[in-house]
Amino acid sequence: QVQLVESGGGLVQPGGSLRLSCAASRRIFSGQSMAWYRQAPGKQRELVASITSGGTTNYIDSVKGRFTISRDNAKTTVFLQMNSLKLEDMAVYYCNALYVAARGSWGQGTQVTVSS
Repeated sequence: QVQLVESGGGLVQPGGSLRLSCAASRRIFSGQSMAWYRQAPGKQRELVASITSGGTTNYIDSVKGRFTISRDNAKTTVFLQMNSLKLEDMAVYYCNALYVAARGSWGQGTQVTVSS
């Protein structure tokens, strides 16, 4: 059973925007803090942004003011609005629960390519 499906990635120029979506199973999503992660070539997967079930958000410093995480609890979907994209944002983006104990199997991710 597929538990996490990310979409919305693509090729964008520096300064451009993308909106990522993640459809999560109810088992992972309901009542859980959710997060977006990314993994660039040759680097470890890193946490980018998180959102609690009540809507409190946190971001890593490098994306503050540019990225916005949100969630639709009725549709068990998490979003990541990415503005003012930079070359260093290029990575495969994944979503999952924030806390390890609540996580499901990682999805296929969605590729974000930033290039002029």
